Amino acid sequence: MTHNHPEGIKGAQATAAAIFLARNGRSLKDIKEFIESTFGYDLSRTCDEIRKTYHFDPSCQGTVPESIIAVLESTDYEDAIKTVVSLGGDADTMGAITGAIAYAHYQSIPRELAQFAKDKLPEDMLDIVFEFGYR
Repeated sequence: MTHNHPEGIKGAQATAAAIFLARNGRSLKDIKEFIESTFGYDLSRTCDEIRKTYHFDPSCQGTVPESIIAVLESTDYEDAIKTVVSLGGDADTMGAITGAIAYAHYQSIPRELAQFAKDKLPEDMLDIVFEFGYR
């Protein structure tokens, strides 16, 4: 959570909850129901519906639900990332949220994508990544 605001805290909690549930084997349906009932986010829209009118909105209300919906509609990690970026808007924030949830759910990242990212990181950051057990 990077913003000390009630909506920022709510968005961070919803993201963390989705990651926790995914890491513990809960289905995307279970995650959707939990996030909707606990945090009040509307996750009933589709990415095709969102894409028609979506614009840059850096608020949690304008990024977290869309990021979760991209995971809910995805078929794998890469599909989730491509889908959320295709929405436009605050793509780096949304990609980070979606990527974290998608990784927790699918428990893998395509080797080529992981290597591409690793090649961009300085050694000290790679050390931190490896401390978390990611290779």
